[in-house]
Amino acid sequence: MTDQPAITVDGHTIPLLGFGTWQLEPVDASRMVAEALRIGYRHIDTAWIYKNEAAVGDGIRDAIAAGHVARDDIWLTTKIWVAHFEHDALLKQARESADSLGFTPDLLLLHWPKTTPSFAETIGALNEAQDQGLTRSIGLSNFPSAEFRQAQALSKARLVTNQVEYHPYLKLFTLLATAGELGSSITAWSPLAQGAVAEDPTIVEIGKVHGKTAAQVTLRWLIQQGVIAIPRTTKIHRAEESFDIFDFSLSDEEMDRIHALARPDGRLGDWLDKDFNWDQEWA
Repeated sequence: MTDQPAITVDGHTIPLLGFGTWQLEPVDASRMVAEALRIGYRHIDTAWIYKNEAAVGDGIRDAIAAGHVARDDIWLTTKIWVAHFEHDALLKQARESADSLGFTPDLLLLHWPKTTPSFAETIGALNEAQDQGLTRSIGLSNFPSAEFRQAQALSKARLVTNQVEYHPYLKLFTLLATAGELGSSITAWSPLAQGAVAEDPTIVEIGKVHGKTAAQVTLRWLIQQGVIAIPRTTKIHRAEESFDIFDFSLSDEEMDRIHALARPDGRLGDWLDKDFNWDQEWA
């Protein structure tokens, strides 16, 4: 298997390239997780709300049974849904997710920030889930910088990542800096801007220089920033393509050209409660 870069956060080694399962029906989730692990991916991302945790577990078991991977070599992430943020409900879902997966997840995230119940209650329960052995580590998803800081201040354990939308059409400098200050990391969902990068003239042009596709260039751009990327697909050849990014690197000038594609209206998926605001990246 190709050596792949990883990031170490609070003693945990997390592969920078993962396989996402958002919007994958169970039959596709089990099939594609098994294929991804065969290809060489060692990081799998799911969530309770995706309704495919059991299928993801089946795919992992299939890959283990086929001799493609050992459980200890996989980083497995799932998420607590916002309806389960009360103390007891969070612990109940954490147990349910571990049971559905058939594995203790390596990372358990809060899916979106909520004003109620209080951050103190929810973060406290998330820490309890870790203390009870229901996950190896904890983190966040879709938290702006202000809430990211509040959550870490309330958390006994390190919040090892904040999973957010990130791709060439979004500027994320503030949140990346916040993660760095907090000793955390950023994980990018929709890293390929839901396919939009494939036709981007700048990214396609850079790809031609390296003999790579626009998707491969974009994923390389992310991991060279130390950002974890979790592309997802139902097609084996696309998963293979996305994994083939470890034999080239982008120059500083190429990285800057891709950063320059960011625009104020670049966000594709925004389910942030009106009580919160994304970081202001544009003057």
